[in-house]
Amino acid sequence: MADIWLMRHGAYEGHRPGYHAPHQAALTLEGRDQVRRSLPLPEGIAALVTSPIPRARQTASLVSHLTGLPIVATSGLLAEWRAPSIVLGRSAETHPPAYRAWRARRLAQPSLRCEDGESLTDLHTRARHCATFLHHTAQRHGPLLAVSHTLLLGVLTRLSEGPAAFAAAARNPWQFAELRLLAA
Repeated sequence: MADIWLMRHGAYEGHRPGYHAPHQAALTLEGRDQVRRSLPLPEGIAALVTSPIPRARQTASLVSHLTGLPIVATSGLLAEWRAPSIVLGRSAETHPPAYRAWRARRLAQPSLRCEDGESLTDLHTRARHCATFLHHTAQRHGPLLAVSHTLLLGVLTRLSEGPAAFAAAARNPWQFAELRLLAA
């Protein structure tokens, strides 16, 4: 079985703790430097896959440019947790009451959604499908580097915990441009 390495994108415009970034937020110069500092990649990586969200695509494109590795797929399975639009671009202190109420119930009721957001059950299901996609892609192309986002990566590496993996992923975010091997 081919290795699958996971990488969080680099720092992006407007990042603040507790902030749900708009999808169009782009990498900053510091983010690009973080990606450069993450090199060289582990030996043997043959191809890249990426989330379609710009900061991840930009990270993967920069890695591809610097290493010569091809990007063989862009997949929505690698996209970040879909936060409800009522919180995008807002900090924790300005989250609306509906989101605060959802947060209070989300672990006890993981299939509950907040407006147009993704439930914890939905995210876990997508992460399971993502793991399958990554393994199939690695079988076709060899060892992979998948560029994605902290919450999805956190759930992906804790699939056995079920939807509750979201809480652990939120408490222990990946660092920008951090690499980890996905356990087989």
